[in-house]
Amino acid sequence: MEIRNIDADILIIGGGSAGCLAASRALQLNPELSVVIFEKGDIKYSGCITRGMDALNMVAIPNVTSPELYLEALRLETKGILDEPPSYEMAKRSYDLLKRLERWGAYFPVNKDGSYRTLQYHRKGKFLTEMEEPDLKLIVARKAFDRGAKVVNRVMGVKLLLDDGRVAGAVGMNVRTGELVVCRANAVILTAGGQARFSLPNSGYLYGVFDYPGNTGDGYTMAFDAGAGLKGMECGRRTINIKDANAPLLAITLPRGGKILDIFDNIILEGQCHGRDIMPKIVAEGRGPLRVRLSHLPEEMILEIERFLFTVERPMQERFFKKRDFNFRTGDLELWPTEVHICGGHSVSGIHVDEKARTDVAGLYAAGDTASVPKQHLTGAFVFGEIAAEEAVRYVADQPRTRLDDNLVRQVEARRNARFTSTGRHISVQELEYKVRRFIGDYVISPKNEYKLNRWLEWSDRFRDEIDNEVRVSNGHELTKLYEVENIVQCACLSARASIERKESRWGYGHLRTDFPDTDDANFKCHMMLRKGDSDRDVRVSKQDVIRLKS
Repeated sequence: MEIRNIDADILIIGGGSAGCLAASRALQLNPELSVVIFEKGDIKYSGCITRGMDALNMVAIPNVTSPELYLEALRLETKGILDEPPSYEMAKRSYDLLKRLERWGAYFPVNKDGSYRTLQYHRKGKFLTEMEEPDLKLIVARKAFDRGAKVVNRVMGVKLLLDDGRVAGAVGMNVRTGELVVCRANAVILTAGGQARFSLPNSGYLYGVFDYPGNTGDGYTMAFDAGAGLKGMECGRRTINIKDANAPLLAITLPRGGKILDIFDNIILEGQCHGRDIMPKIVAEGRGPLRVRLSHLPEEMILEIERFLFTVERPMQERFFKKRDFNFRTGDLELWPTEVHICGGHSVSGIHVDEKARTDVAGLYAAGDTASVPKQHLTGAFVFGEIAAEEAVRYVADQPRTRLDDNLVRQVEARRNARFTSTGRHISVQELEYKVRRFIGDYVISPKNEYKLNRWLEWSDRFRDEIDNEVRVSNGHELTKLYEVENIVQCACLSARASIERKESRWGYGHLRTDFPDTDDANFKCHMMLRKGDSDRDVRVSKQDVIRLKS
């Protein structure tokens, strides 16, 4: 099988929200650059916002909120584990981002006085700004296309290439054929999303997850392998979603007056989203399933909520509700906890970056869910995609051309070839993934303890051996699924290692240690930083102080 070779100034791995903004910004700054995007799906409909969005969760609108107030809210949300400069930079740039999206055609509703419609999602401040844009992904993808980005669809990133300590490009793999695509580049921006396929969803379907199922921690594992630091990997996020659909609706319903009730009709939450951490605890106490109630709201408000749910982010919900004969006016909607996932957008996990989106590796940048900028949501993906592009453009202007390591490319090819076989192999990729994720649910996620975490690490060695020697692969699609399972295993190992060292409980059910049930600010109000040792299996964990904003 031939290897396809591409040359670029900047390579972007991941064509979601952050990747599209990174490409368009880089080419806006220098239209002469060659910017290439590896996208695992089709860039028009891929990533966490495959279609549209109902809000920017974080906008510091002048005279309404401020970056300073946002930091106050975020300190509470993150339980103090926060590097403040990146989050402050995002908040400062958030309003300009909104205006830019508006100029591109995204629709933000306004009140009669012309002010933007805002809701309270955070503990402090009305930062959530309503949006009604069913074609948001098309808008940002088209902007990248129009400015000259070269998009290579159906290619996942597999391995970062280095040249004397600086990033020099990457090897990708076609998800349908298994063909390798090698891109030499002077800078790389990782925007490959988080880890959505971690534990199993309650429905049991491998891909029936809350987040985009193509996100399998590819960016985390590539960055770790290249020498970049990761943090927050011990914090797993479990959402409470619509039962079986695994679709979100709390940010749409609660700020508009919705109620969350337990089976005894006790009101758990009403009119606000902050305090959601209590919901898994209520379910664990046997007071679930929880329910969303909107029947007390006026008809015009129910219609508004339905318009957002049925037309913007996940329009399939309208068909789902109709098939189940569900009506908000007469019934309550069941909510169930679903799979745990790891990401930087809704949680705190990811590649360590500074306020310039720089990682620890020269020429390597990260943005979106791949980067640890806590609770950044869509705003952070867009803003840090642009920041990463700005820094990458500056970097490549001053650096000599990188050289490819042909030996490393041949190693990747040899490994691909060894796995691309069914001879003498009897385990299907789907069977292995199901077992891996079932064991992650058994041993890695909360409630945690040292015994369970170490049991996962023991099992991970067996899973890795099965990946290399026992899984049958008949086509390119199965081959790339096998690489995804390998990334799932590695992310679980990173999470387990960090969880073992954080000998306390923090973030509610995000990191609950039954052997260390209390929060220990004296010893653990810090990051658990992960770095590669002598091999992929050698995970070095160290404490790193949080960075406060300098006054």
